[in-house]
Amino acid sequence: MKAFILAAGRGERMRPLTDTTPKPLLLAGGKPLIVWHLERLAATGFREVVINHAHLGEQIEAALGDGSRFGLNICYSPEPPGALETAGGIAKALPLLGSEPFLVVNGDVWCDWDFKRAHALAGIHAHLVFVDNPPQHAGGDFCLDGETVKYASTGIGPTLTYAGTGVFSPDFFASVAVGSVMKMRPLLDAGIARGIVTGERHSGRWVDVGTPERLTELDQELNA
Repeated sequence: MKAFILAAGRGERMRPLTDTTPKPLLLAGGKPLIVWHLERLAATGFREVVINHAHLGEQIEAALGDGSRFGLNICYSPEPPGALETAGGIAKALPLLGSEPFLVVNGDVWCDWDFKRAHALAGIHAHLVFVDNPPQHAGGDFCLDGETVKYASTGIGPTLTYAGTGVFSPDFFASVAVGSVMKMRPLLDAGIARGIVTGERHSGRWVDVGTPERLTELDQELNA
């Protein structure tokens, strides 16, 4: 199984830090956010990683190289200025990801979900990892009916927030034209309506590093 790390965002809420440094390269606990992912991917059996980038993407390639120092093979999927959003970025990278399901991880989160679990999810359309709603997103968007993902508006169970980690089949993105700018939500809407999106709740540590304050808090926690 291959892994795809989303690293093309501008990081507007992290300015001025991201004016000169791409968000995935910001330091927490002495290493870039994206390196935490790479080390954990290597430790859980992944060898092939694809990373997309746009804003200051040359810095990401210079910092990570071919991935050999992590025990990985890294390929890059450059995007135009402004990037292609999540679904558009994944669709552009599909030739690098192959024909089997792949793991997707947001490059600007810190999470201790066990990546080994992804290897057991072959044959799915889309499987999402959720967390309890953080203070900055207290309402949540989704809920689970067993393992089937529903929208929070159904009132079936406690609301949850997508953790930015999931396993997807390439076919899930078949309707996205290569090079188009497209968010993930339209695909999730269609998949949830068809009942083909599954999910699980992660009860461990998860941080959406969306502001300089949350980056500082995570840095202090990891250093401690």
